[in-house]
Amino acid sequence: MKIRELGIEGALEVTPQQHGDPRGLFLEWFKAETFAAATGHPFTLAQANMSVSARGVVRGVHFADVPPGQAKWVTCVRGAVVDVVVDVRVGSPTFGRWEAVRLDDVDRRAVYIPEGLGHGFCALTDDATLAYLCSTGYHPAGEHTVHPLDPDLAIDWPADAPILSARDEAAPSLAAAREAGLLPDYDACRGYVSGLKGDESGGKNTR
Repeated sequence: MKIRELGIEGALEVTPQQHGDPRGLFLEWFKAETFAAATGHPFTLAQANMSVSARGVVRGVHFADVPPGQAKWVTCVRGAVVDVVVDVRVGSPTFGRWEAVRLDDVDRRAVYIPEGLGHGFCALTDDATLAYLCSTGYHPAGEHTVHPLDPDLAIDWPADAPILSARDEAAPSLAAAREAGLLPDYDACRGYVSGLKGDESGGKNTR
């Protein structure tokens, strides 16, 4: 299993080693020891979700209040998507930046999205199926979304006419969400993650 840090602090791209023979293949798509070595803390599994999307569907950009936030380990078990991580943490040096990773049923990569980051994806195939491991359960009052077509974000979605849910269609821009006080705070997110590591420094940025 190879882990690559993305250009947004805390976000990871994970490529598993696949073992195949004429019968099929086997792989480890999540391993607790590997995760802890990469992040410095364990992954607490509270909920596992699955979504199925038609080609051209865009879901997101979704994020949760911190604390407790909701970290996600996401992989595509059927078809293909472009998965997008967005830094919505106010005060982050990469605030407003996004990174895209192709997830599909060939390379079988996964993406780790820590607490405080936004997540979205665009389905490249019909019946594109994502499986999520989530660190906390669904909590509607603490769940938010930023409009995926916000021109200030300028996410390069690979769809001529993105298909959105009513909720995502009505979502505020990143600037409006910031003005309304909906976005996570960078230092609070760092402090929360440091607490998962048992770090008494509170996650202060000393660099």
